Amino acid sequence: MNNTVVITGAGGVLCSNFAKAMAAAGYPVALLDLNVDAAQAVADEINAAGGKAAAYKTDVLDKENLEAVHARVVNDLGKCRILINGAGGNSPKCTTAHEIFEEGDETRTDISTFFNLDKSGFNFVFDLNLMGTLLPTQVFAKDMLGEDGCSILNISSMNAFRPLTKIPAYSAAKAAVSNFTQWLAVHFAGQGIRVNAMAPGFFVTNQNRALLFDDAGKPTPRTEKILGATPMGRFGEAEELTGTLLWLTDSKASGFVTGIVVPVDGGFSAYSGV
Repeated sequence: MNNTVVITGAGGVLCSNFAKAMAAAGYPVALLDLNVDAAQAVADEINAAGGKAAAYKTDVLDKENLEAVHARVVNDLGKCRILINGAGGNSPKCTTAHEIFEEGDETRTDISTFFNLDKSGFNFVFDLNLMGTLLPTQVFAKDMLGEDGCSILNISSMNAFRPLTKIPAYSAAKAAVSNFTQWLAVHFAGQGIRVNAMAPGFFVTNQNRALLFDDAGKPTPRTEKILGATPMGRFGEAEELTGTLLWLTDSKASGFVTGIVVPVDGGFSAYSGV
Protein backbone atom coordinates (compact mmCIF):
# COMPACT_ATOMS: atom_id res chain seq x y z
CA MET A 1 0.00 0.00 0.00
CA ASN A 2 1.13 3.52 -0.73
CA ASN A 3 2.24 5.23 2.49
CA THR A 4 3.14 8.79 1.55
CA VAL A 5 3.61 11.24 4.42
CA VAL A 6 2.78 14.93 3.90
CA ILE A 7 4.30 17.43 6.34
CA THR A 8 3.47 21.14 6.41
CA GLY A 9 6.00 23.57 7.86
CA ALA A 10 8.59 20.96 6.94
CA GLY A 11 11.47 23.42 6.65
CA GLY A 12 11.36 24.30 10.35
CA VAL A 13 13.50 22.88 13.14
CA LEU A 14 10.94 20.46 14.55
CA CYS A 15 9.14 19.46 11.36
CA SER A 16 12.36 18.89 9.46
CA ASN A 17 13.22 16.34 12.12
CA PHE A 18 9.78 14.78 11.68
CA ALA A 19 10.50 14.46 7.96
CA LYS A 20 13.86 12.79 8.56
CA ALA A 21 12.39 10.39 11.11
CA MET A 22 9.52 9.36 8.84
CA ALA A 23 11.87 8.92 5.90
CA ALA A 24 14.21 6.80 8.04
CA ALA A 25 11.19 4.63 8.90
CA GLY A 26 10.69 3.99 5.19
CA TYR A 27 8.00 6.49 4.26
CA PRO A 28 8.14 8.66 1.12
CA VAL A 29 7.87 12.22 2.42
CA ALA A 30 6.42 15.38 0.86
CA LEU A 31 7.86 18.49 2.53
CA LEU A 32 5.54 21.48 2.24
CA ASP A 33 6.73 24.93 3.27
CA LEU A 34 6.40 28.56 2.18
CA ASN A 35 10.20 28.65 2.48
CA VAL A 36 10.80 26.06 -0.21
CA ASP A 37 14.59 26.44 -0.01
CA ALA A 38 14.55 25.25 3.61
CA ALA A 39 12.29 22.35 2.70
CA GLN A 40 14.45 21.46 -0.31
CA ALA A 41 17.58 21.34 1.84
CA VAL A 42 15.89 18.78 4.09
CA ALA A 43 14.62 16.79 1.10
CA ASP A 44 18.13 16.74 -0.36
CA GLU A 45 19.50 15.41 2.92
CA ILE A 46 16.87 12.68 3.04
CA ASN A 47 17.48 11.63 -0.56
CA ALA A 48 21.23 11.62 -0.05
CA ALA A 49 20.74 9.22 2.87
CA GLY A 50 18.77 6.82 0.69
CA GLY A 51 15.25 7.98 1.50
CA LYS A 52 12.62 9.40 -0.81
CA ALA A 53 11.49 13.00 -0.42
CA ALA A 54 10.36 16.00 -2.43
CA ALA A 55 9.85 19.65 -1.47
CA TYR A 56 6.95 21.89 -2.49
CA LYS A 57 6.46 25.64 -2.06
CA THR A 58 3.16 25.84 -0.21
CA ASP A 59 0.95 28.46 1.39
CA VAL A 60 -1.20 26.61 3.93
CA LEU A 61 -3.64 29.54 3.97
CA ASP A 62 -4.31 29.30 0.22
CA LYS A 63 -6.59 26.37 -0.62
CA GLU A 64 -6.10 26.77 -4.36
CA ASN A 65 -2.35 26.52 -3.87
CA LEU A 66 -2.82 23.49 -1.61
CA GLU A 67 -4.92 21.78 -4.28
CA ALA A 68 -2.20 22.36 -6.86
CA VAL A 69 0.48 21.03 -4.51
CA HIS A 70 -1.71 18.03 -3.72
CA ALA A 71 -1.89 17.12 -7.41
CA ARG A 72 1.91 17.30 -7.67
CA VAL A 73 2.42 15.19 -4.55
CA VAL A 74 0.07 12.48 -5.83
CA ASN A 75 1.88 12.47 -9.16
CA ASP A 76 5.37 12.38 -7.62
CA LEU A 77 4.93 10.22 -4.52
CA GLY A 78 1.39 8.89 -4.39
CA LYS A 79 -1.71 9.65 -2.35
CA CYS A 80 -1.33 10.91 1.20
CA ARG A 81 -1.77 8.36 3.97
CA ILE A 82 -0.29 10.33 6.88
CA LEU A 83 -0.68 14.10 7.23
CA ILE A 84 1.37 16.03 9.77
CA ASN A 85 0.07 19.58 10.21
CA GLY A 86 3.18 21.32 11.47
CA ALA A 87 2.81 24.79 9.98
CA GLY A 88 2.22 27.49 12.59
CA GLY A 89 3.86 30.24 14.57
CA ASN A 90 3.51 33.58 16.29
CA SER A 91 3.99 37.22 15.23
CA PRO A 92 5.53 40.25 16.98
CA LYS A 93 2.35 42.11 15.96
CA CYS A 94 0.45 40.06 18.51
CA THR A 95 2.97 39.92 21.35
CA THR A 96 2.55 42.21 24.36
CA ALA A 97 5.52 43.96 25.91
CA HIS A 98 4.37 43.20 29.45
CA GLU A 99 3.47 39.84 30.92
CA ILE A 100 0.72 41.34 33.07
CA PHE A 101 -1.13 44.63 32.91
CA GLU A 102 0.82 47.65 34.11
CA GLU A 103 -0.75 50.97 34.97
CA GLY A 104 -0.92 53.18 31.91
CA ASP A 105 -0.93 50.32 29.40
CA GLU A 106 -4.40 51.34 28.27
CA THR A 107 -3.09 54.61 26.81
CA ARG A 108 0.44 53.77 25.70
CA THR A 109 1.30 53.76 22.02
CA ASP A 110 5.08 53.34 22.22
CA ILE A 111 4.89 49.65 23.10
CA SER A 112 2.58 46.77 22.31
CA THR A 113 -0.07 46.28 25.00
CA PHE A 114 -3.28 44.27 25.14
CA PHE A 115 -5.24 47.42 24.30
CA ASN A 116 -3.40 48.22 21.08
CA LEU A 117 -2.80 44.71 19.75
CA ASP A 118 -2.96 44.73 15.98
CA LYS A 119 -6.14 43.00 14.77
CA SER A 120 -4.52 41.92 11.53
CA GLY A 121 -1.65 40.42 13.51
CA PHE A 122 -4.06 38.51 15.74
CA ASN A 123 -5.96 37.27 12.70
CA PHE A 124 -2.75 36.17 10.99
CA VAL A 125 -1.53 34.16 13.98
CA PHE A 126 -4.91 32.56 14.57
CA ASP A 127 -5.33 31.71 10.89
CA LEU A 128 -1.80 30.38 10.46
CA ASN A 129 -2.25 27.90 13.29
CA LEU A 130 -5.92 26.92 13.00
CA MET A 131 -6.78 27.52 9.34
CA GLY A 132 -3.28 26.29 8.50
CA THR A 133 -4.39 23.00 10.03
CA LEU A 134 -7.94 22.94 8.65
CA LEU A 135 -7.16 23.72 4.99
CA PRO A 136 -4.42 21.10 4.43
CA THR A 137 -6.67 18.56 6.14
CA GLN A 138 -9.54 19.40 3.80
CA VAL A 139 -7.28 18.83 0.82
CA PHE A 140 -5.22 15.79 1.84
CA ALA A 141 -7.71 13.85 4.00
CA LYS A 142 -9.71 13.03 0.86
CA ASP A 143 -6.89 10.65 -0.07
CA MET A 144 -7.43 8.71 3.16
CA LEU A 145 -11.16 8.04 3.00
CA GLY A 146 -11.86 4.33 3.21
CA GLU A 147 -8.17 3.39 3.31
CA ASP A 148 -6.35 1.43 6.00
CA GLY A 149 -3.66 2.77 8.32
CA CYS A 150 -4.26 6.48 7.72
CA SER A 151 -3.73 9.16 10.33
CA ILE A 152 -3.50 12.88 10.89
CA LEU A 153 -1.13 14.35 13.44
CA ASN A 154 -1.63 17.97 14.44
CA ILE A 155 0.95 20.02 16.32
CA SER A 156 -0.54 21.74 19.34
CA SER A 157 1.45 23.33 22.16
CA MET A 158 1.83 23.74 25.90
CA ASN A 159 -0.07 27.00 25.32
CA ALA A 160 -3.17 24.90 24.74
CA PHE A 161 -2.96 23.56 28.32
CA ARG A 162 -1.69 26.66 30.10
CA PRO A 163 -1.69 29.95 28.14
CA LEU A 164 1.62 31.75 28.23
CA THR A 165 1.90 35.46 28.93
CA LYS A 166 2.55 37.90 26.07
CA ILE A 167 1.22 35.71 23.23
CA PRO A 168 -2.60 35.65 23.41
CA ALA A 169 -3.31 34.83 19.76
CA TYR A 170 -0.88 31.91 19.66
CA SER A 171 -2.24 30.50 22.92
CA ALA A 172 -5.84 30.78 21.74
CA ALA A 173 -5.03 29.29 18.35
CA LYS A 174 -3.22 26.26 19.78
CA ALA A 175 -6.11 25.63 22.17
CA ALA A 176 -8.32 25.65 19.09
CA VAL A 177 -6.00 23.16 17.36
CA SER A 178 -6.35 20.75 20.29
CA ASN A 179 -10.14 21.08 20.25
CA PHE A 180 -10.23 20.69 16.46
CA THR A 181 -8.13 17.54 16.78
CA GLN A 182 -10.80 15.97 18.97
CA TRP A 183 -13.55 17.10 16.60
CA LEU A 184 -11.76 15.58 13.60
CA ALA A 185 -11.10 12.34 15.46
CA VAL A 186 -14.83 11.83 15.99
CA HIS A 187 -15.75 13.01 12.50
CA PHE A 188 -13.39 10.60 10.73
CA ALA A 189 -13.52 7.62 13.11
CA GLY A 190 -15.92 5.74 10.87
CA GLN A 191 -13.49 6.12 7.97
CA GLY A 192 -10.62 4.61 9.94
CA ILE A 193 -8.67 7.87 9.96
CA ARG A 194 -7.09 8.45 13.35
CA VAL A 195 -6.49 12.06 14.41
CA ASN A 196 -4.20 12.97 17.30
CA ALA A 197 -1.92 15.81 18.33
CA MET A 198 1.38 16.42 20.03
CA ALA A 199 1.83 19.33 22.41
CA PRO A 200 5.55 20.11 22.60
CA GLY A 201 6.83 21.93 25.64
CA PHE A 202 9.77 24.25 25.17
CA PHE A 203 12.13 23.62 22.29
CA VAL A 204 14.49 26.20 20.82
CA THR A 205 13.45 27.03 17.26
CA ASN A 206 14.11 29.80 14.79
CA GLN A 207 10.80 31.42 15.74
CA ASN A 208 11.35 31.67 19.48
CA ARG A 209 15.12 32.02 19.74
CA ALA A 210 15.00 35.81 20.13
CA LEU A 211 12.59 35.48 23.06
CA LEU A 212 14.75 32.90 24.80
CA PHE A 213 18.26 34.31 24.31
CA ASP A 214 19.66 37.83 24.03
CA ASP A 215 22.04 39.04 21.32
CA ALA A 216 24.99 37.66 23.27
CA GLY A 217 23.39 34.23 23.47
CA LYS A 218 22.62 34.48 27.17
CA PRO A 219 19.29 33.18 28.53
CA THR A 220 16.65 35.86 28.94
CA PRO A 221 14.58 36.24 32.13
CA ARG A 222 11.76 34.48 30.25
CA THR A 223 14.02 31.47 29.70
CA GLU A 224 14.84 31.36 33.38
CA LYS A 225 11.13 31.29 34.20
CA ILE A 226 10.46 28.55 31.64
CA LEU A 227 13.23 26.31 32.89
CA GLY A 228 12.22 27.01 36.48
CA ALA A 229 8.75 25.67 35.65
CA THR A 230 10.08 22.64 33.78
CA PRO A 231 10.91 19.86 36.26
CA MET A 232 13.59 18.43 33.95
CA GLY A 233 15.25 21.86 33.98
CA ARG A 234 16.13 22.12 30.30
CA PHE A 235 14.76 22.66 26.82
CA GLY A 236 13.71 19.66 24.77
CA GLU A 237 15.70 18.35 21.84
CA ALA A 238 13.89 17.94 18.51
CA GLU A 239 14.76 14.24 18.41
CA GLU A 240 12.88 13.73 21.68
CA LEU A 241 9.61 14.16 19.78
CA THR A 242 10.41 11.25 17.47
CA GLY A 243 9.10 8.45 19.66
CA THR A 244 5.70 10.10 20.05
CA LEU A 245 5.63 10.90 16.34
CA LEU A 246 6.31 7.31 15.29
CA TRP A 247 3.89 5.88 17.84
CA LEU A 248 0.95 8.10 16.90
CA THR A 249 1.41 7.62 13.15
CA ASP A 250 1.85 3.83 13.31
CA SER A 251 -1.51 2.08 12.94
CA LYS A 252 -0.16 -1.10 14.50
CA ALA A 253 1.34 0.57 17.55
CA SER A 254 -1.56 3.00 18.18
CA GLY A 255 -4.42 1.64 16.11
CA PHE A 256 -6.99 2.26 18.86
CA VAL A 257 -5.68 5.70 19.77
CA THR A 258 -7.52 8.72 18.42
CA GLY A 259 -8.58 12.14 19.70
CA ILE A 260 -5.75 12.65 22.20
CA VAL A 261 -3.21 15.41 22.72
CA VAL A 262 0.12 14.15 24.06
CA PRO A 263 2.35 16.56 26.02
CA VAL A 264 6.07 16.19 25.40
CA ASP A 265 7.24 18.80 27.84
CA GLY A 266 9.75 17.67 30.45
CA GLY A 267 7.00 17.76 33.07
CA PHE A 268 5.93 21.39 32.51
CA SER A 269 2.21 20.56 32.40
CA ALA A 270 2.42 18.49 35.59
CA TYR A 271 4.17 21.10 37.73
CA SER A 272 2.09 23.42 39.93
CA GLY A 273 5.01 25.71 40.72
CA VAL A 274 5.12 24.53 44.33
